[in-house]
Amino acid sequence: MLQISDLTYRIGGRVILDQVTLTIPDGHKVGLIGRNGAGKSTLLKLISGELATDGGDIRLSKRARVGVVSQEAPAGSRSLLETVLAADTERASLLEEAETTTDPHRIAEVHTRLADIDAHTAEARAASILSGLGFDGDAQQRACDDFSGGWRMRVALAATLFLRPDLLLLDEPTNHLDLEATIWLENYLINYPGTIILISHDRDLLNRVVKSIAHLHDGTVTLYGGNYDKFAKTRREQMELASKHYEKQIAQQKHLQSFIDRFRAKASKAKQAQSRVKMLEKMGPAIPVVEDRGISFDFPSPKELPPPLINIHEGDVGYEEGKPVLRNISLRIDMDDRIALLGANGNGKSTLAKLLANRLELMSGEKMASNKLRIGYFAQHQTDELRGDETPYQHMASLMPDVIEHKVRAQLGRFAFEGQKGDTKVKDLSGGEKARLLFALMTLDAPHMLILDEPTNHLDIDSRDALNHALNAYEGAVIIISHDPYLIEACADRLVLVSDGTVSAFDGDVAEYRQYLLDRARMERRAAKNGGEDGNGNGKPAKRDRKAERQQAAEKRKAAAPIKREVEKLEKQMEKLTERKADIEDKMGDPTLYEDANAQKLADIQKQLGQIENDLAMVEQKWLDKQEEYDAKVA
Repeated sequence: MLQISDLTYRIGGRVILDQVTLTIPDGHKVGLIGRNGAGKSTLLKLISGELATDGGDIRLSKRARVGVVSQEAPAGSRSLLETVLAADTERASLLEEAETTTDPHRIAEVHTRLADIDAHTAEARAASILSGLGFDGDAQQRACDDFSGGWRMRVALAATLFLRPDLLLLDEPTNHLDLEATIWLENYLINYPGTIILISHDRDLLNRVVKSIAHLHDGTVTLYGGNYDKFAKTRREQMELASKHYEKQIAQQKHLQSFIDRFRAKASKAKQAQSRVKMLEKMGPAIPVVEDRGISFDFPSPKELPPPLINIHEGDVGYEEGKPVLRNISLRIDMDDRIALLGANGNGKSTLAKLLANRLELMSGEKMASNKLRIGYFAQHQTDELRGDETPYQHMASLMPDVIEHKVRAQLGRFAFEGQKGDTKVKDLSGGEKARLLFALMTLDAPHMLILDEPTNHLDIDSRDALNHALNAYEGAVIIISHDPYLIEACADRLVLVSDGTVSAFDGDVAEYRQYLLDRARMERRAAKNGGEDGNGNGKPAKRDRKAERQQAAEKRKAAAPIKREVEKLEKQMEKLTERKADIEDKMGDPTLYEDANAQKLADIQKQLGQIENDLAMVEQKWLDKQEEYDAKVA
């Protein structure tokens, strides 16, 4: 159990955390959310012991192991697999001792301990985690130094997961992942047996993995039961209730003050007037509800161009002559298209984006585009190209040399750079603010097509929502590469799979793509168990027909669709029953319920709770049976 009591932390005299109290039981999964700069990362560092508190207490279960992803990417000549295995220093030490010790008693102790920590499965576990995070067998044997910083941060994450700590602290773990690795991590965390505290702006991850939300706001933490959607609903209802209470109090105060002003001078009403003065004083000042000011911005819509904007026919593209990354591309894009590019990192999504953005030319084939076409291109590395000693205003003014100041600032205001924020040096902006500045700069001339390569990194949930709204209001074409399933579901109506050197339409939605990845992983595990043979027993590696596999998987899902609908129906029933259960448990938190006068009421509520728990258990069992039936059908 993690128990935090009256935790206080200051930076430069400013209170970041103010007497935070929080209890998290063993095995519980909690999402830690809050605005950028609220202190979420600071709280994790305090829990891990990286920072010292200014007051309060943090207690963990005895001998609990805490896992934190290193902020420094691993480097060196060791292979990825060796790097992950080396993270378990106890295993490494015991293996070394087993080779050198001569004491038979100590040898027995060492081998007993190695068995206790599952040392014999360590290599397989490490390889499985690395595979899930996007490293195939060949990549796992290569040195860390062969990979970029983003890929090496995946190795750091793999090393932490491999250790299987009792308390896993994760700070934006999907920032360096693609959609495929994000989906794998999601399933891994769902089945993780230990306690998890997860900082994430990925709504889907928070909805699927965590069972509680810890909301950090104004230096304090409030714990809410349920996933992110449940928290958002509860928070909205609380704000509405508080707003109504404020309005009611203001109305009461006005009424009392009106009576006092009218009758204070009349002797016959002096007593009543004085009584209302006391009531007004006792009521105290009305405290208005101050909602967090949401981020909002919008992309200027362009003038319509005749279709198509871009048409590519049998195109090859790459970086080295004679070695195309993608072959035989045939793709048409119109102004009303909303396309998400799917596929693991390294398969060519960014290459295709650069081709569409005119950053690369075709090696062969044909590409036709409107001569009036304007393109807005966003890539993560572009934040490094911003001039650190200049302000957002100076950046924008340089692109609008003949425009008066207030119009320049109006353009910045569309992306939440208002007042002093527009005059803050870029080097002092957060990652999310730099991303918004890029959005403002790239859309200045109202482009006909937006190409967004991982636009949500460093954006908090509010900013991601603002991006969703801006993209849905935008009237041009949109091409998205993102690890955020929620963004893809909200903004894309066409999915294009970039895989194995090809570009092809994916027939289905994000949920079906998720299932496709799970099916593929299942087949790969099965092939590995069979020694990688093609099924004919000839010892040759199996030849993969990925198109046929996708078609076969799609047919299986189609045949199993009725079962899937039953599963979804049962899931909705479970959700409703769980909500009813939570409501009753909230009622049972009222201390007055346990007074003698409320004995019958308590008994009735306990009976209701028992009935709901029985119903929930029955529905859960049905769901498990149907889920197993569905899994068997699509396997």
